[in-house]
Amino acid sequence: MTQNIDLYVDPACPWAWITSRWVGEVERVRDVTVTFHVMSLAVLNEGREMPEHYVDLMKKAWAPVRVLIAAESLQGATAVRSLYETMGTIYHEEQNKDLEYMVPEALRRAGLPAELAAAMWDDRYDEDLRASHHRGMDPVGFDVGTPVIHIDDVALFGPVVTPIPRGEAAGKLFDGVVLVAGTPGFYELKRSRGEGPSFA
Repeated sequence: MTQNIDLYVDPACPWAWITSRWVGEVERVRDVTVTFHVMSLAVLNEGREMPEHYVDLMKKAWAPVRVLIAAESLQGATAVRSLYETMGTIYHEEQNKDLEYMVPEALRRAGLPAELAAAMWDDRYDEDLRASHHRGMDPVGFDVGTPVIHIDDVALFGPVVTPIPRGEAAGKLFDGVVLVAGTPGFYELKRSRGEGPSFA
């Protein structure tokens, strides 16, 4: 039976990028249907005390997610995935975090109109952005970050993993996530991270 995966991501998060690459591997080895959606670290962190460098990052984080919402309003959910994937490639794998380059170049690679870049600084998209964010976050709670994954009717934070599981290893991790997600009363498995994100 086909399982539905709804993945909520923000291009600024390297852990979400790894999870999105894992989900792509899962598609190859399991019967799943995957839809990408937008959540926002900037929305999530509104009103929270943060280090100064993170405050600056959150100010910039509005721009890419607004463009993703603008692309979705124009061409639907498939545009979210294609644009997110080009953004992530540039931002995380190519390590180019200059938004004035990254966003237009991501649009070009995704085959989307260049005019969508204007959404970076346009708060008219924020209502739809917040709605998308809450669809992803409300079912899992707000003491988590990104990535958030919904598998059929169960919403979870994570998985947070590095490096990216490939092939059948990706499938086995998915099987485990589904197993724990389907256990009534299951809430948390966690250990301290000993290394940073690896996109290998």
